[in-house]
Amino acid sequence: MKKIISPSLLSADFGNLQAACEMINASEAEWLHFDVMDGTFVPNISFGFPVLEAAKKYCKKPLDVHLMIVHPEKYVSRFAKAGADILTFHYETTENPLEVIELIKAEGIKVGITINPDVPVSVLEPFVDKVDLVLLMTVFAGYGGQQFIEASYERIAELKEIIKKKQAKCIIEVDGGVNVQNAAKLFESGVNVLVAGSAVFNTPNPIETIHSMLNT
Repeated sequence: MKKIISPSLLSADFGNLQAACEMINASEAEWLHFDVMDGTFVPNISFGFPVLEAAKKYCKKPLDVHLMIVHPEKYVSRFAKAGADILTFHYETTENPLEVIELIKAEGIKVGITINPDVPVSVLEPFVDKVDLVLLMTVFAGYGGQQFIEASYERIAELKEIIKKKQAKCIIEVDGGVNVQNAAKLFESGVNVLVAGSAVFNTPNPIETIHSMLNT
């Protein structure tokens, strides 16, 4: 099974994003996760197109962009042009998820769909065979450094059954409270991609932490 670490830039030193990108380049992380928050869907604001363009300039790894914004359909083209290689949107933020999926596909990049922990996994069934990845939030979207919600393992198992039932080829990503202590269990549960922010960037040796997550 493919195992990917996607460190979240939200926890990096914003005063030196180039160094953060160069660390990712030198590490075993395959993706760089990029959280976009609008202050409406989530009670926080992060960064947008200029920072994404800057990260694209320095980072040699695919940019895994997670939109925590309302009306994502309005911004698909701009995020694609700014450098997103993967664009994931929240099911909760649009009246027509299929429209957003098609808009992202039309840009020639990978598409993901995600839900918060209080949204039933079953809502994803119509979409798993139409996306490249499903992101299950294992904390509530909006802030870094939150504690992993243990009930997420049951949701991962439910999602795996839906993917199997639909004979879909999408991979599973989780985001929130991921660290060296639970990385192995998450991979064993069938998750392909782990998003980790503070658990990577707030350690003395992020490159070694990423290695440990992949090999514990």
